[in-house]
Amino acid sequence: MGSMSLVVAASRRLFRHCRSLTTTIRSRGAAVDSALPAFRSICGEDGVSLGAAVREQHGKDESVHRCRPPDVVVFPRCVEEVSALAKVCHSKRLPIIPFGTGTGLEGGVGALKGGVCFSLRNMDQILDLHQEDFDVTVEPGVTRKTLNANLRDTGLWFPVDPGADASLCGMAASSASGTNAVRYGTMRENVMNLEVVLADGTTIHTAGKGRRPKKTSAGYNLTNLFVGSEGTLGIITKTTLRLYGIPDSMVSAVCSFPTVQAAVDSTVQILQAGVAIARIEFLDDVMIDACNKFSSLSYPVTPTLFLEFHGSEQSLEEQVTTTEEITQANEGSDFEWARDAEKRNRLWKARHDAWYAAQALRPGCKAYSTDVCVPISRLPQIIVETKADLLENKLTGPIAGHVGDGNFHCLMVLDPDDPEELHQVHLFSERLARRALAMNGTCTGEHGVGLGKRGLLYEEMGPETMRVMQNIKNALDPKNLMNPGKVFLAEEH
Repeated sequence: MGSMSLVVAASRRLFRHCRSLTTTIRSRGAAVDSALPAFRSICGEDGVSLGAAVREQHGKDESVHRCRPPDVVVFPRCVEEVSALAKVCHSKRLPIIPFGTGTGLEGGVGALKGGVCFSLRNMDQILDLHQEDFDVTVEPGVTRKTLNANLRDTGLWFPVDPGADASLCGMAASSASGTNAVRYGTMRENVMNLEVVLADGTTIHTAGKGRRPKKTSAGYNLTNLFVGSEGTLGIITKTTLRLYGIPDSMVSAVCSFPTVQAAVDSTVQILQAGVAIARIEFLDDVMIDACNKFSSLSYPVTPTLFLEFHGSEQSLEEQVTTTEEITQANEGSDFEWARDAEKRNRLWKARHDAWYAAQALRPGCKAYSTDVCVPISRLPQIIVETKADLLENKLTGPIAGHVGDGNFHCLMVLDPDDPEELHQVHLFSERLARRALAMNGTCTGEHGVGLGKRGLLYEEMGPETMRVMQNIKNALDPKNLMNPGKVFLAEEH
């Protein structure tokens, strides 16, 4: 076939695609228009928005992924309204995108196929607190900071801390984690039951309505099926969570090391010694240097561990003694200690301000956090290889990580309006993820798959496992309405 014929054929394919896309958009627009009266009757005139600014706000998160706004945003006030709205969407074949606080990092709330954003901020009740049983049930508008503020006088707290003040139901949907995971686990270990509205409006309770036992052997583990499902299987409208007693005492420390290997060796040995450490965070030399400049600190510009211990005075003394002996055996510096809250906060300032310190390296640019997790023994190798990759490709990416569970991040600083730089960061993120996969790790330890890691998920899981996941998706959402285009590369319906 001649070159002119190839051009003509390509033009025809493009024309057919554009005509099909135009038809789809017009059809969806008509469906939205016909659904609006029903939406307004369910959640009131104020509970439905077509405003461009509101739609734009609900079509993006904190990621660098180019997303798009939904056609309409609805604001249900209770599970009954969520169910009724879902039934309308199901009958009109309108996509449904759940929205919590928009703090995700993988483009999980973009309306790739248009449709209806369910903003759940008005469902903000703490419903059932059982202090004696150490559990609580909350609606999706409740954030982790709000919950802990309400728990303050009970002696209890919820320790999963992803950094952002995220919605607790959103944290369940993304299987969030954070700095305390080494001791208290991730959302997977701390969600006991979920109320979920499915694509057709059916409401289910994954562990049975009102059930909240500490353990169960009854039936399939549907709770953990929905934890981490990223809105692709249903809308989480309630979550029942494990709570913990606020520790009698907390002690924090900072310790510098000559090499990444020495810092990670200390971490492994601390865990092997059975020290119930609450937090153990790693910052590389580039990150420490950025934090020193940003927060006017004077930490040595070397690989550094930030540690925190929770417990009674007696248990803390044992934990601290053991940890200090281990770090000094690995050429760690003398610990800088802090006991009272004010000094602890000052000590942790470098870690807490890492995001802003990274951004300050290039004023006016945006930070994007990568996310992989490997077996702890492979951390030194992957961090060293990653730092070499950054230098070779002239990219800015200081490293911070939850070293106690092998999870770390490069805080990439880039100009999101520079297509070439954005492309280079995407390529780097893929290389980093594949490096983790080659070390028997995962492409995401806590941020989720969303848009950015769909292909990597296939590489990680393999075709047979992905086929099972797709079959589950098809069974629960046969019309592919729940957050379409996320997690799965292609969905056949």
